[in-house]
Amino acid sequence: MDASLTFESFLEGAKKAAYKAMDDHGRGEYDEFALHAGVAIERLAKAVLVSKNPIYIVEMRGSAEMLFHLGGHRTASKVRTIGAVEAISRVRTLGILPVDRQLDLLIDLRNGVAHSTGGDEARSLLATLAKTIEALQEDLGGSLKSFWGRWSNTAQIAVDHQRDRTEREVQVRIGQARHRFEDRFAGLPQDVLEQAQAPLKTRRRGWFPAGIHKETGEPGPLMGWLACPACANNALVILESMDDQEGVATDIFQCMLCGLRLEGPEEFKAAQISVPGQSESDS
Repeated sequence: MDASLTFESFLEGAKKAAYKAMDDHGRGEYDEFALHAGVAIERLAKAVLVSKNPIYIVEMRGSAEMLFHLGGHRTASKVRTIGAVEAISRVRTLGILPVDRQLDLLIDLRNGVAHSTGGDEARSLLATLAKTIEALQEDLGGSLKSFWGRWSNTAQIAVDHQRDRTEREVQVRIGQARHRFEDRFAGLPQDVLEQAQAPLKTRRRGWFPAGIHKETGEPGPLMGWLACPACANNALVILESMDDQEGVATDIFQCMLCGLRLEGPEEFKAAQISVPGQSESDS
Protein backbone atom coordinates (compact mmCIF):
# COMPACT_ATOMS: atom_id res chain seq x y z
CA MET A 1 0.00 0.00 0.00
CA ASP A 2 1.05 3.60 -0.61
CA ALA A 3 3.43 4.60 2.24
CA SER A 4 1.62 7.91 2.67
CA LEU A 5 -1.58 6.06 3.54
CA THR A 6 -0.22 3.79 6.24
CA PHE A 7 -1.15 3.92 9.90
CA GLU A 8 2.37 5.06 10.80
CA SER A 9 2.28 7.90 8.28
CA PHE A 10 -1.08 9.20 9.50
CA LEU A 11 0.01 8.97 13.15
CA GLU A 12 3.28 10.85 12.59
CA GLY A 13 1.47 13.47 10.53
CA ALA A 14 -1.05 13.92 13.34
CA LYS A 15 1.73 14.43 15.89
CA LYS A 16 3.53 17.04 13.80
CA ALA A 17 0.33 18.98 13.15
CA ALA A 18 -0.68 18.80 16.83
CA TYR A 19 2.70 20.20 17.94
CA LYS A 20 2.35 23.04 15.44
CA ALA A 21 -1.16 23.72 16.74
CA MET A 22 0.11 23.98 20.32
CA ASP A 23 2.86 26.35 19.24
CA ASP A 24 0.43 28.46 17.19
CA HIS A 25 -1.93 28.74 20.15
CA GLY A 26 0.90 29.82 22.44
CA ARG A 27 1.91 32.59 20.00
CA GLY A 28 -1.66 33.81 19.65
CA GLU A 29 -1.87 32.71 15.99
CA TYR A 30 -5.38 31.32 16.35
CA ASP A 31 -6.19 30.98 12.66
CA GLU A 32 -3.05 28.88 12.22
CA PHE A 33 -3.99 26.96 15.35
CA ALA A 34 -7.36 26.03 13.86
CA LEU A 35 -5.67 24.91 10.63
CA HIS A 36 -3.09 22.68 12.30
CA ALA A 37 -5.49 21.37 14.96
CA GLY A 38 -7.92 20.33 12.23
CA VAL A 39 -5.15 18.59 10.31
CA ALA A 40 -4.02 16.76 13.46
CA ILE A 41 -7.51 15.47 14.17
CA GLU A 42 -8.13 14.47 10.54
CA ARG A 43 -4.90 12.48 10.34
CA LEU A 44 -5.36 10.79 13.69
CA ALA A 45 -8.95 9.88 12.77
CA LYS A 46 -7.62 8.35 9.56
CA ALA A 47 -4.98 6.46 11.56
CA VAL A 48 -7.81 4.98 13.65
CA LEU A 49 -9.77 4.00 10.54
CA VAL A 50 -6.74 2.49 8.79
CA SER A 51 -5.87 0.53 11.94
CA LYS A 52 -9.24 -1.21 11.58
CA ASN A 53 -9.30 -1.55 7.81
CA PRO A 54 -7.58 0.58 5.13
CA ILE A 55 -10.73 0.66 3.00
CA TYR A 56 -12.40 2.80 5.70
CA ILE A 57 -10.65 5.89 4.31
CA VAL A 58 -11.90 5.35 0.74
CA GLU A 59 -14.08 8.07 -0.74
CA MET A 60 -17.33 6.33 -1.70
CA ARG A 61 -18.17 8.64 -4.60
CA GLY A 62 -16.74 8.11 -8.08
CA SER A 63 -14.83 5.07 -9.31
CA ALA A 64 -13.54 2.13 -7.29
CA GLU A 65 -9.93 2.98 -8.24
CA MET A 66 -8.90 3.90 -4.68
CA LEU A 67 -10.56 0.79 -3.29
CA PHE A 68 -8.33 -1.42 -5.43
CA HIS A 69 -5.35 0.85 -4.69
CA LEU A 70 -5.72 0.33 -0.94
CA GLY A 71 -6.31 -3.37 -1.51
CA GLY A 72 -2.95 -3.58 -3.25
CA HIS A 73 -4.31 -4.75 -6.59
CA ARG A 74 -3.91 -1.56 -8.63
CA THR A 75 -2.07 1.76 -8.52
CA ALA A 76 -4.43 4.71 -8.58
CA SER A 77 -3.65 7.51 -11.00
CA LYS A 78 -4.60 10.01 -8.30
CA VAL A 79 -4.52 9.27 -4.58
CA ARG A 80 -7.70 10.56 -2.98
CA THR A 81 -9.17 9.76 0.43
CA ILE A 82 -11.95 11.15 2.61
CA GLY A 83 -11.64 14.58 4.20
CA ALA A 84 -11.79 15.62 7.83
CA VAL A 85 -15.58 15.88 8.07
CA GLU A 86 -16.12 12.38 6.70
CA ALA A 87 -13.27 10.89 8.74
CA ILE A 88 -14.83 12.27 11.92
CA SER A 89 -18.27 11.06 10.82
CA ARG A 90 -16.93 7.54 10.34
CA VAL A 91 -15.18 7.32 13.71
CA ARG A 92 -18.42 8.60 15.26
CA THR A 93 -20.32 5.84 13.46
CA LEU A 94 -17.90 3.37 15.03
CA GLY A 95 -18.68 4.84 18.47
CA ILE A 96 -15.17 6.24 19.01
CA LEU A 97 -16.07 9.94 19.13
CA PRO A 98 -19.30 11.49 20.39
CA VAL A 99 -21.11 14.28 18.59
CA ASP A 100 -19.39 17.50 19.68
CA ARG A 101 -20.39 20.92 18.36
CA GLN A 102 -17.07 22.40 19.42
CA LEU A 103 -15.19 19.84 17.35
CA ASP A 104 -17.47 20.56 14.39
CA LEU A 105 -16.73 24.28 14.82
CA LEU A 106 -12.99 23.60 14.88
CA ILE A 107 -13.20 21.68 11.60
CA ASP A 108 -15.37 24.40 10.07
CA LEU A 109 -12.77 27.01 11.07
CA ARG A 110 -10.03 24.85 9.58
CA ASN A 111 -11.97 24.47 6.33
CA GLY A 112 -12.89 28.15 6.15
CA VAL A 113 -16.61 27.38 6.49
CA ALA A 114 -16.84 29.41 9.71
CA HIS A 115 -14.97 32.65 10.35
CA SER A 116 -13.99 33.60 13.88
CA THR A 117 -13.87 37.19 15.06
CA GLY A 118 -10.37 38.11 16.16
CA GLY A 119 -9.55 34.45 16.73
CA ASP A 120 -11.70 34.29 19.87
CA GLU A 121 -13.59 31.16 18.81
CA ALA A 122 -10.47 29.26 17.81
CA ARG A 123 -8.63 30.37 20.97
CA SER A 124 -11.19 28.57 23.14
CA LEU A 125 -10.86 25.27 21.25
CA LEU A 126 -7.55 24.04 22.66
CA ALA A 127 -9.41 21.79 25.09
CA THR A 128 -11.42 20.39 22.17
CA LEU A 129 -8.21 19.42 20.40
CA ALA A 130 -6.78 17.76 23.53
CA LYS A 131 -10.04 15.94 24.34
CA THR A 132 -10.42 14.62 20.77
CA ILE A 133 -6.80 13.43 20.62
CA GLU A 134 -7.33 11.67 23.96
CA ALA A 135 -10.41 9.78 22.70
CA LEU A 136 -8.75 8.71 19.46
CA GLN A 137 -5.56 7.62 21.22
CA GLU A 138 -7.62 5.63 23.71
CA ASP A 139 -9.17 3.66 20.86
CA LEU A 140 -5.69 3.01 19.44
CA GLY A 141 -4.43 1.91 22.85
CA GLY A 142 -1.68 4.48 22.49
CA SER A 143 0.02 6.55 25.17
CA LEU A 144 -0.93 10.23 25.38
CA LYS A 145 2.56 10.99 26.63
CA SER A 146 4.04 9.26 23.60
CA PHE A 147 1.76 11.23 21.29
CA TRP A 148 2.18 14.68 22.86
CA GLY A 149 5.84 14.49 23.91
CA ARG A 150 6.87 17.71 25.65
CA TRP A 151 3.32 19.05 25.25
CA SER A 152 1.88 16.28 27.45
CA ASN A 153 1.46 18.40 30.57
CA THR A 154 -0.09 21.30 28.65
CA ALA A 155 -2.59 19.00 26.93
CA GLN A 156 -3.49 17.41 30.26
CA ILE A 157 -4.08 20.78 31.91
CA ALA A 158 -6.32 21.88 29.02
CA VAL A 159 -8.85 19.15 29.90
CA ASP A 160 -8.39 19.17 33.70
CA HIS A 161 -11.80 20.14 35.05
CA GLN A 162 -10.54 19.96 38.63
CA ARG A 163 -9.17 23.44 37.88
CA ASP A 164 -11.36 26.45 37.13
CA ARG A 165 -11.29 28.01 33.69
CA THR A 166 -8.89 30.82 34.55
CA GLU A 167 -6.40 28.46 36.21
CA ARG A 168 -6.49 26.11 33.21
CA GLU A 169 -5.90 28.95 30.76
CA VAL A 170 -3.08 30.49 32.78
CA GLN A 171 -1.28 27.20 33.38
CA VAL A 172 -1.58 26.35 29.67
CA ARG A 173 -0.05 29.73 28.76
CA ILE A 174 2.78 29.17 31.26
CA GLY A 175 3.58 25.84 29.60
CA GLN A 176 3.45 27.40 26.15
CA ALA A 177 5.74 30.24 27.24
CA ARG A 178 8.21 27.77 28.74
CA HIS A 179 8.48 25.93 25.42
CA ARG A 180 8.71 29.23 23.54
CA PHE A 181 11.69 30.19 25.72
CA GLU A 182 13.33 26.80 25.10
CA ASP A 183 12.82 27.08 21.34
CA ARG A 184 14.13 30.63 21.22
CA PHE A 185 17.50 29.66 22.64
CA ALA A 186 17.73 26.01 21.55
CA GLY A 187 20.99 25.22 19.78
CA LEU A 188 22.49 28.65 20.42
CA PRO A 189 25.77 29.15 22.31
CA GLN A 190 25.33 29.56 26.06
CA ASP A 191 26.71 33.10 25.97
CA VAL A 192 23.77 34.21 23.76
CA LEU A 193 21.33 33.27 26.51
CA GLU A 194 23.55 34.84 29.15
CA GLN A 195 23.69 38.12 27.20
CA ALA A 196 19.89 38.16 26.95
CA GLN A 197 19.53 37.49 30.68
CA ALA A 198 22.24 39.92 31.84
CA PRO A 199 20.17 43.17 31.77
CA LEU A 200 17.38 41.46 33.69
CA LYS A 201 19.63 40.10 36.42
CA THR A 202 20.53 43.62 37.51
CA ARG A 203 16.88 44.53 38.08
CA ARG A 204 16.10 44.77 41.77
CA ARG A 205 13.33 42.58 43.13
CA GLY A 206 10.54 44.29 45.06
CA TRP A 207 8.17 47.19 44.47
CA PHE A 208 8.72 50.86 43.68
CA PRO A 209 6.79 53.72 42.00
CA ALA A 210 6.87 53.82 38.21
CA GLY A 211 8.12 57.41 38.00
CA ILE A 212 6.29 60.62 38.84
CA HIS A 213 3.04 61.80 37.22
CA LYS A 214 3.98 64.83 35.07
CA GLU A 215 0.79 66.76 35.88
CA THR A 216 0.04 65.94 39.52
CA GLY A 217 3.56 65.25 40.75
CA GLU A 218 2.25 62.13 42.47
CA PRO A 219 4.15 58.82 42.33
CA GLY A 220 3.12 56.57 39.47
CA PRO A 221 1.67 53.07 39.86
CA LEU A 222 3.68 50.43 41.66
CA MET A 223 5.94 48.29 39.53
CA GLY A 224 8.41 45.56 40.27
CA TRP A 225 10.50 42.71 38.92
CA LEU A 226 9.43 39.18 39.83
CA ALA A 227 10.55 35.73 38.81
CA CYS A 228 8.62 34.52 35.75
CA PRO A 229 6.67 31.32 36.49
CA ALA A 230 7.48 30.04 32.99
CA CYS A 231 11.21 30.71 32.52
CA ALA A 232 12.32 31.97 36.00
CA ASN A 233 13.87 35.15 34.58
CA ASN A 234 13.03 38.59 35.97
CA ALA A 235 9.77 39.87 34.51
CA LEU A 236 8.09 43.25 34.82
CA VAL A 237 4.88 43.80 36.78
CA ILE A 238 2.92 47.08 36.73
CA LEU A 239 0.02 47.46 39.16
CA GLU A 240 -2.06 49.95 37.21
CA SER A 241 -5.29 49.22 39.08
CA MET A 242 -3.88 50.42 42.41
CA ASP A 243 -3.28 53.85 40.88
CA ASP A 244 -6.47 54.16 38.86
CA GLN A 245 -9.25 56.21 40.45
CA GLU A 246 -11.97 54.87 38.17
CA GLY A 247 -10.99 51.26 38.73
CA VAL A 248 -10.74 50.36 35.03
CA ALA A 249 -6.99 49.86 34.62
CA THR A 250 -5.52 46.36 34.60
CA ASP A 251 -2.47 44.97 36.36
CA ILE A 252 0.05 43.61 33.86
CA PHE A 253 2.76 40.95 34.10
CA GLN A 254 5.08 40.74 31.07
CA CYS A 255 8.17 38.58 30.55
CA MET A 256 10.47 39.85 27.81
CA LEU A 257 12.28 36.53 27.30
CA CYS A 258 9.50 33.95 27.08
CA GLY A 259 6.64 36.30 26.20
CA LEU A 260 4.33 35.27 29.06
CA ARG A 261 1.69 37.93 29.66
CA LEU A 262 -0.84 37.94 32.49
CA GLU A 263 -3.55 40.47 33.26
CA GLY A 264 -5.50 41.13 36.43
CA PRO A 265 -5.74 39.61 39.92
CA GLU A 266 -7.41 36.35 38.87
CA GLU A 267 -4.63 35.47 36.42
CA PHE A 268 -1.99 36.57 38.93
CA LYS A 269 -3.53 34.27 41.54
CA ALA A 270 -3.70 31.34 39.07
CA ALA A 271 0.03 31.84 38.36
CA GLN A 272 0.77 32.13 42.12
CA ILE A 273 2.07 35.68 41.77
CA SER A 274 1.69 37.70 44.99
CA VAL A 275 1.29 41.47 44.88
CA PRO A 276 1.07 44.18 47.57
CA GLY A 277 -2.36 44.47 49.17
CA GLN A 278 -3.25 40.85 48.50
CA SER A 279 -4.84 39.23 51.53
CA GLU A 280 -3.65 35.92 52.92
CA SER A 281 -6.96 34.30 51.91
CA ASP A 282 -6.37 35.35 48.30
CA SER A 283 -2.83 33.98 48.08
